[in-house]
Amino acid sequence: MAGTWKLLCASLWRKRFHTAAGHYKGRTGAEHLWLMRHLKDPYVKAAKVECYRCRSAFKLLEINKKHGILRPGLRVLDCGAAPGAWSQVAVPRVNATGTDPGSPVGFVLGVDLLHIHPLEGATFLCPTDVTDPRTSQRIMELLPGGKADVILSDMAPNATGIRDLDHDRLISMCLTLLDMASDILHPGGTVLCKTWAGSQSHRLQKRLAEEFQNTRTIKPEASRKESAEVYFLATQYRRTKGSVKH
Repeated sequence: MAGTWKLLCASLWRKRFHTAAGHYKGRTGAEHLWLMRHLKDPYVKAAKVECYRCRSAFKLLEINKKHGILRPGLRVLDCGAAPGAWSQVAVPRVNATGTDPGSPVGFVLGVDLLHIHPLEGATFLCPTDVTDPRTSQRIMELLPGGKADVILSDMAPNATGIRDLDHDRLISMCLTLLDMASDILHPGGTVLCKTWAGSQSHRLQKRLAEEFQNTRTIKPEASRKESAEVYFLATQYRRTKGSVKH
């Protein structure tokens, strides 16, 4: 269900979280139970109250509160951005709208295969596959100075239900993103990426350790306990273009 989650979350936002009977018709038993649990989730309710597009906003809010990865003036690339909750968190924290005249103005660029509704202070490139090599040039054209200071990735492949396969596909997506970083990420920059714990996690951890000064694994409180989801936070990017890729 993890791959379906963002589609359902985007749909729920568009419907303003109304729980009309139409939500339940035509769903399998597992989907019905998942949706009921989702609508009862305290973070879903909090997202509605605080006008965030999805509960995942609270994951980034928690990580940023502890590690301070978003600051005024930073350029942020939000990968797998739909429905836009992480961009919502990033915009005020990097001062992308220039609301604080005494602080430098940042920039937020979100990319996703899914449509993203407009958000003040953010630029969205969609529908676009961020892992497509042709996308890098377009991203650099849109980013001020052609570089990002922070790359956020909440990307996930559509789940097949085969845990090892889904895990391998997500690790591959993250490694592809790191390949792009040699062109896009500013020296000293930060990457925060979601993955699912599994046998290939060491490949991503090793790559991050080679290319960043500091790395850590984070399991936010807003991440469901039963989920294999974890986040890798890597800071102080030190890789030089031309290094051997995975």
